[in-house]
Amino acid sequence: MDLGIAGKRALICASSKGLGRGCAEALAGAGVHLVMNARGAETLETTAEAIRSAHGVEVTTAAADVTTPDGRAAVLAAAGEVDILVTNAGGPPPGMWHDWSRDDFVAALDANMLTPIAFMQAVLPGMMERGWGRVVNITSQSVKAPIPQLGLSNAARTGLTGFVAGTARQVAEAGVTINNLLPGIHATDRAEALDGPVARAQGITMEQARARRAATIPVRRYGTLEEFGAACAFLCSQHAGFIVGQNLLLDGGATNATL
Repeated sequence: MDLGIAGKRALICASSKGLGRGCAEALAGAGVHLVMNARGAETLETTAEAIRSAHGVEVTTAAADVTTPDGRAAVLAAAGEVDILVTNAGGPPPGMWHDWSRDDFVAALDANMLTPIAFMQAVLPGMMERGWGRVVNITSQSVKAPIPQLGLSNAARTGLTGFVAGTARQVAEAGVTINNLLPGIHATDRAEALDGPVARAQGITMEQARARRAATIPVRRYGTLEEFGAACAFLCSQHAGFIVGQNLLLDGGATNATL
């Protein structure tokens, strides 16, 4: 399928690896020029060069911590006018309700709620003036069904979801759509970070921990970066203009819900 977005320009946060890279690869494959961001400059440059070589698109890099005002300003300056925004950030550390201080919650809100909102506030006016735009926020399956040990993520990402629910319906008439992708477990560093403590606590290997987690997913496997990226690229396409303010689960059926 021709997604109809060749030549568009996309800003993708946290895209040197993981789900962000999956989105970057898929958009580049559709002919979209990229502005890629991550904190680590070396990995970011390596990934950017690989995408340039594979897809022949323009790739601009902006290494910065986007949870800071200066970091966001640097990335937005490098990006210029963008047609597509994909927000993404690593999840806060796991724990239980009694483990977290106010500072922990503030850090989670900065990374997983306030930073995506700040990026949307920065790029939405331009998209609306030009009459076309796509925003995809990578959140989590936890906004549909909270995960006890991920309370920081539950709180911050649900707050972002509420913001998007209202905002998406205010900008849609200008040809701009905002939607959220809700990943379950995918084969990323985040999965490694979650499986490691389980393996240590239960005295099992990482392979056994992964197998036990996979057994709880109806498809009996972790998601891939390629299929996640393909879903993101479709939401960014010309064919997705009637999809507004939605929360699309990509979790292999793990969230047991009727709606």
